[in-house]
Amino acid sequence: MHTPRTLSLLMAGPAIAAAAHSCLVVLLAALLLTLALPTMGYAEGAEIKNAKLELNEEGYQLSAEFELQLMAVHEDAIRKGVPVYIVMEVEVSRSRWYWLDERMVRQTRERRISYSPLANQFRIATAGLSQNVPKFDDVKRALSTVRSWQILEKNKLRPGEKYDVSVRIRLDATQLPKPFQLNILGTREWDIASPWTRFSIIGGEVK
Repeated sequence: MHTPRTLSLLMAGPAIAAAAHSCLVVLLAALLLTLALPTMGYAEGAEIKNAKLELNEEGYQLSAEFELQLMAVHEDAIRKGVPVYIVMEVEVSRSRWYWLDERMVRQTRERRISYSPLANQFRIATAGLSQNVPKFDDVKRALSTVRSWQILEKNKLRPGEKYDVSVRIRLDATQLPKPFQLNILGTREWDIASPWTRFSIIGGEVK
């Protein structure tokens, strides 16, 4: 014979099961929604369209094209004297089944965009060289490509061996003035970074 306490527990059983089922459905829906969100890199305004590593007499050189969504807010900041830094990163590594991947090289190329009110021109500075352009659209076009960037000497990779190349581009907000960093904290317009684009090459040739 069931006591009143036992009967109440038996009656509560289906209700508890139903509540647990509802919670599970909510959790699964949240998980599916998260998985359906777009990748962070493209949503944040940068995308590598193509990239390749070419071998010549000097070594391995990287060429790439990408989309970088600089907007009016960036132009306004540059015109007001805040330089903006765009950084491209590349890594070349070799997979090892018995240990961590061997990194052959990691390099960065920094482009500094500033503005001269007297000349009414934007300046793009890269590795000690500079280019002046009159319009912000010209800045975006100039930043959309990298050509013949020397990454490795040709004898650094073993002929016939496979290597993995990873490339990305981002706006480096850490180089902005500190007070400006506080003002833009949490804003999507200044959080620009592409996903890593990865491809493989064979030492001594390009795949």
